[in-house]
Amino acid sequence: MRKRSHRVALCILGVAAFSLSACVEEEVDAAAFPDLAACKATAALGTQGFSATDCDTAFAEAEVIHAEAAPRYDSLTVCEEQHGEGACDEQVASGGGGGGIFMPLMAGYLIGNMLNRNGPAAQPLYRSASGNFTNAAGTTSYASNSGAGKLGATQFARPATTIGKAPMTAASVQSRGGFGGSAAGRSTGG
Repeated sequence: MRKRSHRVALCILGVAAFSLSACVEEEVDAAAFPDLAACKATAALGTQGFSATDCDTAFAEAEVIHAEAAPRYDSLTVCEEQHGEGACDEQVASGGGGGGIFMPLMAGYLIGNMLNRNGPAAQPLYRSASGNFTNAAGTTSYASNSGAGKLGATQFARPATTIGKAPMTAASVQSRGGFGGSAAGRSTGG
C-alpha cells in the first residue's frame, strides 16, 4: 500500500508541474532595431543569431503589418498627440474619397527568433507621445527601439487589421485613454 500511494503522489506532482509549465509563456530571443541597416550591421557581427536575410525578411513582414494594422487617425493633430510631432504621415484613403488618414511612421521593428516558424517573426514599432516605443496594437511599451533580450512569444502575434475601420478621432482617442488604451475603442473605430 505504501508503494502505491508514493506512485500516486509522484503522478500528481508530475501533472502539477506540467500544468504549471503550460501557464508560463514561451520566451524567444528578440531584438529591436531602428531600421534595416542597424539590423544588418548587427547581423554582420554574428552576435544575435540573426542573418542579414533574417533582417530583410523581418523588415518586410513589419512593413506589411504596418500597412495592415497601424493605428489610423482622422487628423494630423490627433496622430501627433499620440505619437509625437513629425512622427505621422498622411495616407490617401482607398477609393479616392478625397480625405486622407494619418498613420504614425514606423520608428523601428522587432525581430524574434520563433522556433515554431520557418523564419523570424516581426512587429513594427512606433514612437509614443511619451518618447517610448510601442507595437501596432499599442499593448506594449518599450524604452528603446534598439537592443536585445527575451520577449514573450505573444509579442509577435499579428494585431487586428485597421484597414476599412473608421479612423480614430480626438473623441475616440480620449474615451479610450490614448492609443492602446482599449481595444474596444479601436474595434469600433470611433
